[in-house]
Amino acid sequence: MIARLFAAFGLLLATAPLAVAQDSVKDSVTVFAAASMKNALDDANAAFTRATGVKVTASYAASPALAKQIEQGAPADIFISADLKWMEYLTEHKLIKPDTRVNLLGNRLVLIAPLDSKLDKVEIAKGFDITKLAGDGRIAVADVKAVPAGLYAKAALESLGAWPAAEPKLAMAENVRATLAFVARGETPIGIVYETDAKVEPKVKIVGVFPESSHLPVIYPVAATATAGPGAARYLNFLQTNAAKSIFEKYGFSFLVKPVS
Repeated sequence: MIARLFAAFGLLLATAPLAVAQDSVKDSVTVFAAASMKNALDDANAAFTRATGVKVTASYAASPALAKQIEQGAPADIFISADLKWMEYLTEHKLIKPDTRVNLLGNRLVLIAPLDSKLDKVEIAKGFDITKLAGDGRIAVADVKAVPAGLYAKAALESLGAWPAAEPKLAMAENVRATLAFVARGETPIGIVYETDAKVEPKVKIVGVFPESSHLPVIYPVAATATAGPGAARYLNFLQTNAAKSIFEKYGFSFLVKPVS
């Protein structure tokens, strides 16, 4: 009888860590999100955790880097891209759940300069000379070949006729927050980022806004990955609530969905 009790106790000890581990997996969500979302999404994640008890782990980087990581098997439950292209990429590779996909947020493309710059109120229109604004310096942008902020910037400069002169003067960064840092540190006299990035960096100022007609709309789609855990649906629902809307709008994002609550 005693031997049986010890055996049962041993079995309980052996299975207890597994049960705890499984519970911890259920009570967490891993989010891969565009770098430009960090400040706003950190606040949204904290609000979600307070409301549900579910822990959120967020990884921020350029959208193509995150998409490639998911493609290679990285354990993400949610993907939020800064453009439609990389969400389409994962859709085509059957790596997201299409029925969970929502175009959640919008943003604007702006021209920034260091806070102490003499530049101010630049009119950005057809034929404007961005190289004159840069002077002997360079123009900070995200990678124009793959990163959404860089793709939007290139499209805008092409549309306005400024691309041929601007291209040789570009200082390209791995993501939009790295672009922001170039200008904040005074390493470049101007840069092109999202409005929301400029608003969270006290060492830069917005000196111009690119016409919306000069590039595709800046849209942030969100979706659960094909391997998403049970907490993903609850998290996606929260991102579409009035509570989340207030947070995102505080940081300058436009909210593109009708709040669910």
